[in-house]
Amino acid sequence: MARPVLQVDNLTVEFPTRRGTLRAVDDISFRIDAGEVLGVVGESGAGKSMTGTAVIGLLEPPGRISGGRVQLEGARIDHLPHDQMRRLRGQRIGMIFQDPLTSLNPLYTIGFHLTETIRTHTDRGEAEARARAIELLTEVGIPAPAQRIDQYPHHFSGGMRQRVVIALALCAEPRLVIADEPTTALDVSIQAQIIQLLKRLCREHGTSVLLITHDMGVIAETADRVAVMYAGRIVEVGPVREVVQNAKHPYTEGLMDAIPKIGGRTEDLAQIRGTMPRLSQIPAGCAFHPRCPRAFDRCRQERPELLDAGASRAACWLHAGEPAGAGTGRGGGERG
Repeated sequence: MARPVLQVDNLTVEFPTRRGTLRAVDDISFRIDAGEVLGVVGESGAGKSMTGTAVIGLLEPPGRISGGRVQLEGARIDHLPHDQMRRLRGQRIGMIFQDPLTSLNPLYTIGFHLTETIRTHTDRGEAEARARAIELLTEVGIPAPAQRIDQYPHHFSGGMRQRVVIALALCAEPRLVIADEPTTALDVSIQAQIIQLLKRLCREHGTSVLLITHDMGVIAETADRVAVMYAGRIVEVGPVREVVQNAKHPYTEGLMDAIPKIGGRTEDLAQIRGTMPRLSQIPAGCAFHPRCPRAFDRCRQERPELLDAGASRAACWLHAGEPAGAGTGRGGGERG
């Protein structure tokens, strides 16, 4: 098997507080291969954005990686000094945030953003960097790029700004792009365009993408594989077609049932009862059991690890083939 672009093993992220330590990401593992899109999906508070933040080294204190490791093309990066990690970001790892204005300073032109990033992470001179910036704007679908490169962010619509941010993430031709809710702030028609753009760039550049979203519909349209997160853990992982069409975890089933259907009525949409537990109040056993319509005694007493469930894996006792108390192996995630 070829070496993955990104390998995450037993990643744990904690926040020490006066009332104890809160675990935001709990012992998760996954891999992303070259040119692959791995979707990470779940409700707010599931830990999906925290996972991306930890991978790229942008955790805000007192948050810290307290366990596990992160490897980029076989080299460990979770313990790198700040300066080395800063050089890595933008050069080998790109980032696309939900709000384009997080990445774009309104005081500088689009061209300044792109050319400075290109010159910082490559050996191109000013003229070469500008030419490359125009190429990137063309590639992401900005009309008249040679003219618009000298405009400011406020001259662009929300969808166009998101295209610029995608170009910014690709300036140094990174091996991995982390896209955190890249379509949430956009209307449906623009969302579809951005999704198609991400898929095309992966195909043409061989770039790997960690796509973080709460929208299972976006996952179904974009990802090759999907990891479903709940309360800091991966509860289901597998090929996107298998997970979407034949979900194995009750939480995943709930997310799928909540997707609007063409011709359906909004009032007919299913809802998952209850809410995501607070980090300080995660229940014993399966964290989802208070909201699960299929929970039984074992769910309330023992926490399941990922179990084989056909083509995917699910952290659910419905798929346990061994008696209660038998070992299922360690780790809240997928083994590479």
